[in-house]
Amino acid sequence: MAKQNVAEQFVDILTRAGVKRLYGVVGDSLNPVVDAVRRHSAIDWIHVRHEETAAFAAGAEAQITGRLAACAGSCGPGNLHLINGLYDAHRSMAPVLALASHIPSSEIGLGYFQETHPDRLFGECSHYSEMISSPQQMPRLLQTAIQHAVGRSGVSVVTLPGDIADHAAPEKPVESALVTTRPTVRPGDAEIDRLVDLIDGAEKVTLFCGSGTKGAHAEVMEFAQKIKSPVGHALRGKEWIQYDNPYDVGMSGLLGYGAAYEATHECDLLILLGTDFPYNAFLPDDVTIVQVDVRPENLGRRSKLDLAVWGDVKETLRCLTPRVRTKDNRKFLDRMLKKHADALEGVVKAYTRKVDKHVPIHPEYVAAVLDEMADDDAVFTVDTGMCNVWAARYLTPNGRRRVIGSFSHGSMANALPMAIGAQFTDRGRQVVSMSGDGGFSMLMGDFLTLVQYDLPVKVVLFNNSSLSMVELEMLVAGLPSHGTTNKNPDFAAVARACGAHGVRVEKPKELAGALKSAFKHKGPALVDVVTDPNALSIPPKIRADMVTGFALSASKMVLDGGVGRMLQMARSNLRNVPRP
Repeated sequence: MAKQNVAEQFVDILTRAGVKRLYGVVGDSLNPVVDAVRRHSAIDWIHVRHEETAAFAAGAEAQITGRLAACAGSCGPGNLHLINGLYDAHRSMAPVLALASHIPSSEIGLGYFQETHPDRLFGECSHYSEMISSPQQMPRLLQTAIQHAVGRSGVSVVTLPGDIADHAAPEKPVESALVTTRPTVRPGDAEIDRLVDLIDGAEKVTLFCGSGTKGAHAEVMEFAQKIKSPVGHALRGKEWIQYDNPYDVGMSGLLGYGAAYEATHECDLLILLGTDFPYNAFLPDDVTIVQVDVRPENLGRRSKLDLAVWGDVKETLRCLTPRVRTKDNRKFLDRMLKKHADALEGVVKAYTRKVDKHVPIHPEYVAAVLDEMADDDAVFTVDTGMCNVWAARYLTPNGRRRVIGSFSHGSMANALPMAIGAQFTDRGRQVVSMSGDGGFSMLMGDFLTLVQYDLPVKVVLFNNSSLSMVELEMLVAGLPSHGTTNKNPDFAAVARACGAHGVRVEKPKELAGALKSAFKHKGPALVDVVTDPNALSIPPKIRADMVTGFALSASKMVLDGGVGRMLQMARSNLRNVPRP
């Protein structure tokens, strides 16, 4: 049997950890690893057009599967291109292993061609970033990196000089067991006792849920029913908690809607479940607050806490719910449900008035039709900006759909690359990229990746020829918009020139047919929808201190958004409210 080199051993360890694909762009220092992948039957090399796409795709794959995913970049500029996607994966708690190949080890520190210091550069967007300096070191270092990524849910970066990758591997490498799953964390008895006392002593309790409620839908609903609590959510909690929820009062924050803001401010006790909600201006400062989070570093960094509970949401509620007293008074819950339905009634007309005649097309209408036509288990990847608004307000979760975006890092151009990673996990599952024209054109080159691999991603392009969220920021600052206009091509024609299905939509009556033909097409497709650049959005509650870093405006150009099928859900929940 031929002796392995370090690159081959590296790839073997990745496959033992469950990695199925390595996304990246080839380059000289990376060549030994790419060649090892070529010769390994259990892993595929996915050739993208930009390394940033590779990192976004790996992050999306990790979020869809819950397993370790991987990406790679060649020395210097190659691996530097990974950094934005890795920041996003890290902040999204996606387990990703990034390989940053490096210049020859004998030249490090001497100003060599393309020299950088990856082990330093990636320190801020990873739990672990180290360089392999010898073949003997590689197996243990890679194992440590994998366990950091999986165990702490984030990014690990391994820097590997190209010459070391080509060296002979140690004769008898130690094959240690690899950690590939995470345990649950139960709070201590003292915290549970204190939390029971706070809940039993409060008349009005509100739950505010984030992505940490993944897998805990049933436990949250049982708990809310027992204590008669309204349930609001952050954007990243929407897909896990909004569906089949008779206690839903909407979303708080800059993209918010409904009565979530009121419910969090008018309660006696606010319980933050699995959320690192960043906008503390939307959180109250005069109610008792408890936070439950599996990451202790998140506890109390957004608001002053009366109790910090370190634990997994599901395990915490399993311990907690049997011990709290059942509350019989649902006046607060019913009042919040009524406020929520009333708030949604007030904004629903934003996309229902003359939609069949309004040109350019209302983007709200596009999102509503897309929501109706997409599969019940579709994966939506969402560009940062106004696409976040339409996804938050119009996509209907059901426990099987997924909605992924750069919700914590806030990067442009994330939707198309994330769709690539999502589609590779299951070619038979519908994947829809909700792209803005600014984000799509930024990494448009990787539309060619869809064509190259015949990935059946459907790109629905909200094309308003502007950076509309930036225009909002300028409006709030009292500035005239400048530098926000995009001179765009016919993107559908570009898609067809690339070898994909492409159709342009300029009239509302053409939309449903265009989406139907795209969804029916077996390969990649793009629907270029010309939308109204004046359709902007504001949350239901707004103060000056809320708009720092994410501007919003109450000018006449701004519509109140819409809410799609969420109004139907709110009306349905109102049926549970006793009539006087």
